[in-house]
Amino acid sequence: QVQLVESGGGLVQAGGSLRLSCVVSGLPFTFYAMAWFRQAPGEEREFVAAINWFGGSTDYGDAMKGRFTIARDNAKNTVYLQMNSLKPEDTAVYYCAGSRKRVAPTSRTYEDYDYWGQGTQVTVST
Repeated sequence: QVQLVESGGGLVQAGGSLRLSCVVSGLPFTFYAMAWFRQAPGEEREFVAAINWFGGSTDYGDAMKGRFTIARDNAKNTVYLQMNSLKPEDTAVYYCAGSRKRVAPTSRTYEDYDYWGQGTQVTVST
């Protein structure tokens, strides 16, 4: 079956950096777009970043602009999220997601993503 496996989360001090990875396996197809979402305890799922698999177009949530970068490696079937200048409010479980839908060119809505990873915890301390 299709699997999305995130890694790279952990505990980091405010101002530090982390790089998350999401490896996709078992695909009988290619995702049109992939994204990162996050969810903090007691809060709604929040859009973080998205990338079109073919053209490479990207989109970021407002809180992430200027600090986070999403990238892909087609040969490795992997998407990355580089997180810099981390803040305590970035603390959340980060999920990788893939969409078969032909979005234009990406989507911010989690309903458009039909494949999800299990998540990786990111904790930013003061």
